[in-house]
Amino acid sequence: MPHPMPPSQSAQVIVVGAGAAGVFGAIACAEAAPSATVHLFEAGREPLAKVRISGGGRCNVTHACFDPAVLVNHYPRGSRALRGPFSQFQPRDTIAWFQRLGIALKTEADGRMFPTTDDSATIVEGLLGEVRRLGIVLHRGIAVTGIPQAEDGFTVAVKGGTSWRCDRLLLATGSSNLGYRLAQSLGHTLVPPVPSLFTFTVRDPELHALAGVSVEDVALILPLDDGKPLKQRGPLLLTHWGLSGPAILKLSAFGAVGLHRQRYRANLGVNWLPDFSQDQVRQTLLNLKQTQGKRLVISFSPFPALSRRLWLYLLQQRVGLDRDLTWANLSKGQLQALVTELTQGRYAIDGQGVFKDEFVTCGGVALKEVDFKTMESRRCPGLHFAGEILDIDGITGGFNFQNAWTTGWLAGRAMAALGNKTSAPGQTLDPAKSRRNG
Repeated sequence: MPHPMPPSQSAQVIVVGAGAAGVFGAIACAEAAPSATVHLFEAGREPLAKVRISGGGRCNVTHACFDPAVLVNHYPRGSRALRGPFSQFQPRDTIAWFQRLGIALKTEADGRMFPTTDDSATIVEGLLGEVRRLGIVLHRGIAVTGIPQAEDGFTVAVKGGTSWRCDRLLLATGSSNLGYRLAQSLGHTLVPPVPSLFTFTVRDPELHALAGVSVEDVALILPLDDGKPLKQRGPLLLTHWGLSGPAILKLSAFGAVGLHRQRYRANLGVNWLPDFSQDQVRQTLLNLKQTQGKRLVISFSPFPALSRRLWLYLLQQRVGLDRDLTWANLSKGQLQALVTELTQGRYAIDGQGVFKDEFVTCGGVALKEVDFKTMESRRCPGLHFAGEILDIDGITGGFNFQNAWTTGWLAGRAMAALGNKTSAPGQTLDPAKSRRNG
């Protein structure tokens, strides 16, 4: 249990939120200014809770994409703002930082990077070890209730009636309603948060019966009422509620705002055979009419990418072909209907599903109100932001954690370098003076 704290305590730097961005920001500040007093407040009982459960308990730390110009393309919102920050701290720097702690990362075939232990506890313990080593004071289970700004800093009120004074403040509360309210109370505009990274619900029991079937490569097109159709290509997974997989998740991220406005109702186009033109698909089927005329159309899939179960579903449930139809008796109209279904299928999205491995929202503090060289507020001097409290979100694959590491690092370094005022006599946040004193 945390010890009761007397009112009107002082700290030079307070970080609200002990998730990935908050912990990394506190560490970066304490590393750059060893004599600074840094306090880290976490409303929950356990810091780094999301890190611990991410990636199925393995923690997808970052992604093996080392060109900032390419890296930013994985962020539906925030790509332009992150271009400069990624030139300062990018996945290569993340890898090196954890290596200094003796934590090695490995790269999987799709570019995702995990600790070689395949255990998120490795990352959590490494970060918390640095918190202890640097003397950062971690307050668990203590919620911040308000932050009135003063002329000479901030007063951070916490649950229980106590308050803390600080010169520099980092809000890294993630997609938390409390964090959003705190930011608004300090003069910031909030872009309304809505879910990002979710699966699609399709009301089709026959499709649900195929749960677990996957296709390695499909091409998707999602028309939206308020803009150009969105396109995505990649693996797709059929589930007991509809459609999932990397291609769907990426599409949901880029279409998050538009789909929310449409109440998650849309018609999704699916090309099951993106490596084939319509003419090539048609010719393949015509060849079967000529060479396999006596065989049943349902007997096998002529396209290896489509499993027999999926082939049967497309034939019977989507095109409406009889089970005893032979290739020779496939009519011209039926053949064209099959070609269309294979290359231009339409699936009615009827809601938002879940994706338990990621908890991501878009929306948050408006980016134009933040200086991305320092992550400092343009409206409230001394206030900094990091992580998902900002209107930034990435697709799945380690990109959201990289945003947390980068913005946390920049905010922490800036608080150390710029915090020349102190609320504790004899202490300084100037890194050069800290080195001379230490």
